[in-house]
Amino acid sequence: MILPNKKHKIALIGYRLSAGGSDKVMANLSVFFESKGIEIHNIIVIDEVSFPYAGKLVNLGLLKNESNGIINKGKRLIALQKYLKANNFDFIIDFRFRTKVFQELIISRLIYNTKTIFTVHSFLIDHYMPRNSWLTRLMYNHCYANVALVDQMQGLIVKTHQLQNVVTIANPINTQEIDEKSNEEELLPFDYCIAIGQFENPIKQFDKLIVSYANSVLPEKKIHLLILGNGDRNTLESVAKENKVEDFVRFLGYQENPYKYLKKAKFLTLSSKNEGMPNVILESLACHTPVVSFNCSSGPSAMILDRENGLLVEDQNFNKLTAAMNEMVIDETLYKHCKQNAANSIKPFLLAVIGQQWLDLMKINIE
Repeated sequence: MILPNKKHKIALIGYRLSAGGSDKVMANLSVFFESKGIEIHNIIVIDEVSFPYAGKLVNLGLLKNESNGIINKGKRLIALQKYLKANNFDFIIDFRFRTKVFQELIISRLIYNTKTIFTVHSFLIDHYMPRNSWLTRLMYNHCYANVALVDQMQGLIVKTHQLQNVVTIANPINTQEIDEKSNEEELLPFDYCIAIGQFENPIKQFDKLIVSYANSVLPEKKIHLLILGNGDRNTLESVAKENKVEDFVRFLGYQENPYKYLKKAKFLTLSSKNEGMPNVILESLACHTPVVSFNCSSGPSAMILDRENGLLVEDQNFNKLTAAMNEMVIDETLYKHCKQNAANSIKPFLLAVIGQQWLDLMKINIE
């Protein structure tokens, strides 16, 4: 008798399915894996869901109380342990920030009970691995794999912690979702460039971006700066006012559908101190919108071909960022060339391509 092929079963574990870049990757991979007949369980620890996903949702955030004390955290860890034990997964893929060393040591060594893959989504690897390399190796050398997003990040992890099981798999882009949502009507009555990201911390450097924008030709050409994301905008509004561009810098907050704004933008600007592999660059290019970005660590240089689908700017040189913004507006030939090449340039990052790399890593052969 020929037995039917065993259905593979994967647990994807993240903080939430909303707002964050790693959350978006988790959601996109859930869609790909389920399309290949894999049983997917999405386990989240914060009760926030806005991204389209596929598979079963296990929301441990519903167990979280206001105090979030030791007893409540322990209750959620026990619930996670019981769920993993009851479901006998083939793989666990962890997309979370991992900064609490003792907690993460318990999770990696005692709670995760099958082949586990840990992902790292920032060049600031301390957000995912302890600074103490002995602890990092104790937590992560035994696992199936550690996935970095770009070669530069993989090299940093290996050099810093001497891990033996680090591989590179880039973030995927789900163009089907973007194509659908980017066609929704956007009614802003002015031209604009756009920046996207949370400004609860200074990594995106939107304050300095506003100054660069104010020093550019864009305000006099009535091209606004649109900023999408959450955070305290008071400081940024003050910077815009001090630089006399308060009428041209617009804050729209977090948008569940940023694609309709990306599609109509002249270009996307990325002014970060550092990144991992910013999804927003791929999303902009998928919307046929060129990118002006610092060549920061890490990610932009893996996605932007200078003067082909955007402009790569010397890292942290805001004068050159202003010059690049000017060039993208003034040099019409360059702009049209970059815009024409934008969508085709993301082919290596399509969900089907990156998803297959994940299947290859896990040695899952889909007939």
